[in-house]
Amino acid sequence: MKKSRLVMIGNGMAGVRSLEELLKLAPDLYDITVFGSEPHPNYNRIMLSPLLAGEQTLEQIVLNDWSWYTDNGITLHAGYTVTSIDRQSRTVHAVNAAGEALSAPYDRLIMATGSHAFILPVPGSQLEGVLGYRDIADTQAMIDAATQYRHAVVIGGGLLGLEAANGLIKRGMQVTVVHVNDWLLERQLDEAASQLLRQSLNERGMQFLMGAQTQELLANDAGRVRAVRFKDGSEVPADLVVMAVGIRPNTALAEAAYLQVNRGIVVHDTLQTTTDPRIYAVGECAAHRGIAYGLVAPLFEQGKVLANHLAELGISRYQGSVTSTKLKVTGINLFSAGDFQGTDSTEEIVLSDPVSGVYKKLVIADDKLVGACLYGDTVDGSWYFKLLREGCSIAEIRDRLMFGEIPLGDSAAEDQNKLA
Repeated sequence: MKKSRLVMIGNGMAGVRSLEELLKLAPDLYDITVFGSEPHPNYNRIMLSPLLAGEQTLEQIVLNDWSWYTDNGITLHAGYTVTSIDRQSRTVHAVNAAGEALSAPYDRLIMATGSHAFILPVPGSQLEGVLGYRDIADTQAMIDAATQYRHAVVIGGGLLGLEAANGLIKRGMQVTVVHVNDWLLERQLDEAASQLLRQSLNERGMQFLMGAQTQELLANDAGRVRAVRFKDGSEVPADLVVMAVGIRPNTALAEAAYLQVNRGIVVHDTLQTTTDPRIYAVGECAAHRGIAYGLVAPLFEQGKVLANHLAELGISRYQGSVTSTKLKVTGINLFSAGDFQGTDSTEEIVLSDPVSGVYKKLVIADDKLVGACLYGDTVDGSWYFKLLREGCSIAEIRDRLMFGEIPLGDSAAEDQNKLA
């Protein structure tokens, strides 16, 4: 019996995880072809920060090496960028850097095109030495710059920006982080936790310009960036500028194929696109119920649902995800999840020890944990996240909730029974 043809555009973590799940459920159902614009097998994008910092090698962050594709009968076209999708003939067309063209017909198509770094539209943003931070090429460009230049500016005080800044400091550069808001990681930490984080990063040599708005990037005589100028007229020297101000889903292919796009490629709970049931979208490029997720856990949850439907089981639905956050900077522990800022209708339990660098805030509503923000001591983060996701009542253990998952003495079994 002739197999159906499954083509996937994108060779990143979300897409390949979907294929791994599919191969578990229906290993012989499809002839699978994958197009990846990068000349690498599937790698762990989360580990780009340790790669930049010199804590990991490229070989160590590869998740599925070349042999994995061969062993599973998957045709991988690495270094090929898909240029168009012909939905009428059900064919995708691609080209590589040498101009060589390839086409592949499909019966089912997965859009796993990921996202790209948003580059601030300011004068000088196209200068040499101005980078986003999304892939191995960006990471290698930063590593190379650190061997030749001294001053780096990272625009953006979010997770990716701080990880880039930390890596560049470890490579020997002087780094200034420019952030338009009043405190770092404002989407992941409250102000108190953020201040502890900033203090720790200052001790590592990281400098900050808070509330600063970039006006333009200035060039030297060779056409390379030399400084960042702000709206107040001040300047800071920069031989390298890393833009870490957010990501945008890669939807150009989908739009050109007339698929519905709104904050991403719009999908149903089955991960099928709303426009064409033969085409699925997964990962950072997909918009589910108005949300495009940028963290790995939701993308892997999507992958399991997608695999279920491609395996023709059809019993799984993606309902959205509750997310949590960690920072990949060695020696700095932080965790947040849910509504950690709280509202007028919520209650807070707070433990603060600035001398020891420990801060914990638990947010409670209707005897349920709805948010958590931890800095310094995050050992119980996964337990708090479990309580938050499952909506367990914490009324019976409220007085011990701040002290973590392992109460001492005979009350331990009682507490576990009360939560069960």
